[in-house]
Amino acid sequence: MILVVVLLILGITTPFAVAAGDATRLAAPNCVSGSSYTANSTYHANLEVISSTLPTNASSTPSLFAKISVGHAPGDTAYGLALCRGDANASVCNACLTAAFQDAQNVCKLQRDTTVYYESCLLRYSDEDFLPPSNGTGDGSFQFIMWNTEDITEPLLPGWDPSNQDRIVAITGVVRRLLNQTADQAAHNSSRRYATSMVEVSSTLPTLYSLAQCTPDLTPTECSECLEYISQQMMSEFGGQKGGRYVIVRCNIRYEVYQFYQGESKEHIASPPIAEPPMPVVPAPPTPTVPSLKHSRRTSKVLVIALVVPILATFLSAVTFLGLRRHGKGKGSKDDGALVWELEGRNSEFTVYDFLQILEATDNFSDENKLGEGGFGSVYKGRFPGGLEVAIKRLASYSGQGLIEFKNEIQLIAKLQHTNLVRLLGCCTQGEEKILIYEYLPNKSLDFFIFDETRRALLDWNRRLTIIEGIAQGLLYLHKHSRLRVIHRDIKASNILLDYEMNPKISDFGLAKIFSKNDIEGSTQRIAGTYGYIAPEYASKGLFSIKSDVFSFGVLTLEIVNGNRASSSSHGYGDFINLLGYAWQLWKDGLWLQLLDATLATDPRTLEMMRYINIALLCVQENAADRPTMSDVVAMLNSESMTLPEPKHPAYFHIRVTQDDASVVDESSVVTESAPHSR
Repeated sequence: MILVVVLLILGITTPFAVAAGDATRLAAPNCVSGSSYTANSTYHANLEVISSTLPTNASSTPSLFAKISVGHAPGDTAYGLALCRGDANASVCNACLTAAFQDAQNVCKLQRDTTVYYESCLLRYSDEDFLPPSNGTGDGSFQFIMWNTEDITEPLLPGWDPSNQDRIVAITGVVRRLLNQTADQAAHNSSRRYATSMVEVSSTLPTLYSLAQCTPDLTPTECSECLEYISQQMMSEFGGQKGGRYVIVRCNIRYEVYQFYQGESKEHIASPPIAEPPMPVVPAPPTPTVPSLKHSRRTSKVLVIALVVPILATFLSAVTFLGLRRHGKGKGSKDDGALVWELEGRNSEFTVYDFLQILEATDNFSDENKLGEGGFGSVYKGRFPGGLEVAIKRLASYSGQGLIEFKNEIQLIAKLQHTNLVRLLGCCTQGEEKILIYEYLPNKSLDFFIFDETRRALLDWNRRLTIIEGIAQGLLYLHKHSRLRVIHRDIKASNILLDYEMNPKISDFGLAKIFSKNDIEGSTQRIAGTYGYIAPEYASKGLFSIKSDVFSFGVLTLEIVNGNRASSSSHGYGDFINLLGYAWQLWKDGLWLQLLDATLATDPRTLEMMRYINIALLCVQENAADRPTMSDVVAMLNSESMTLPEPKHPAYFHIRVTQDDASVVDESSVVTESAPHSR
């Protein structure tokens, strides 16, 4: 039986706390009656093993999660599961779970099935095997909901008018969207199944913050279904409260008007427009969350209005824009206008900029603002009024595929949302000008660091791990978790941008191909990509698939470990044409340590580095069928216990460089407009 508990305390915080830092009890432990055990029994002994090992097991893993079973006989086997909140550190996690076990065994003395929810962790143990994930409609566990006592719809904030029904309906839509998008980020964009988000509603309403988390053993689909279930339950009780949370063992979700988690929000979500009150005033500081019994319900009419208002506003904006656009441009603008309308209607975060705005933001595309140059144009730094810094990609007018690449990239990226993909903010078209506006990432691209003898020292092994794993997660999203299967076709160091914390974001989708979920490969007469990163079947036959991106990922991983370009005449790879053959030969000879970047020489984690070399060599095997998928790669990266197969020889292994051969080219040489078999 599913037990739902709503905390019934008005105006006071939860009184239960332990001395474990942030380990505040949310509710008294839930004891399932009628399932007791006797002291000194086999089950008691097995439970003691769990209580002594589970906190350490969970706190010592990057995911802060562990599950365990002890015993074999029915009725004597103890099953346990522990999860700490994604922003907790190892010491807080360990202390929280230790306190939770003590609390459970004191309050639920000799009870076989007990669940405990703390601020920073949750715990369940039972004599029934609840460890396999459920089917997504909850998990049959103790369900806990808690609300803030204060409402956004009450006149607590200057300028807020509780009699304005449109504003009440709109804030319902904002909260719903915040929860849904945070849940989507946790399910699909994090191997830890954890995400945080924020949305700025208006100048007179507080910023809303949210957190969603599942146990990391759930698949993206299972996590999504679990969070969807509790979000729907939560929104059915929503009455304009300034904060609330819903917790079950397998997933939990929360929002507040203040930042309640550690670290920056991973996602910034745009809100539907909400009309400002007539007299702007300074908002009052946010108040802390306290639990509440309040359960205001809205009718289905309110929910319909919440959806219709922002959609109608977007529709009218698009119609107005298209009318101005067609009036001003005449012939030839219809297709572009339809494209922009489609994008604006689908993505409220997408903005269409006027060309004069772009000129002002870039100081007329001054050289001082130029960040670099790609295969289809130049990239500039821009700053809009209000201080927003952006990266502006200006497609070159001489590019024969400029318009095609522009439409391909804009239609594709506008649909993609992942923490390891660069975010498209808007576009601009005027005459021959085709411009894309991206989020600005201050640390440039990976090649700026990894191929520079001085700057590569800034990339210690931890940062290189983060970069490799982030790229893998981004590619996994493109190949499997986005609405359409996307093959990037140009994964390389210069297309991996780095944010303030050196987290990677895949960029430049001008060559990407879109497939349906059922398609696995395609072919082309136009080979496009970069020497050194192109899979052999693509270079010779024009065949590309998800395994093409896997090959490029393997090359890039070897470069990150080694610190040099895979294809370059300036580095000594013996008689091998590139880094791949050189790396594989060192691997076969047991000399893989010679492959490591010299700046990593003092790091003791050489066995972990060896594992990453092994994974990279599996990705660059000559036969595409032998290469792993990105799902396999992510699993191998996340599991030290998984046995890795021995890699077969890589692509281009049998090609050797003679003393007279000067055919090795740098990574900067881009292959475009080539027919298969042309080389």
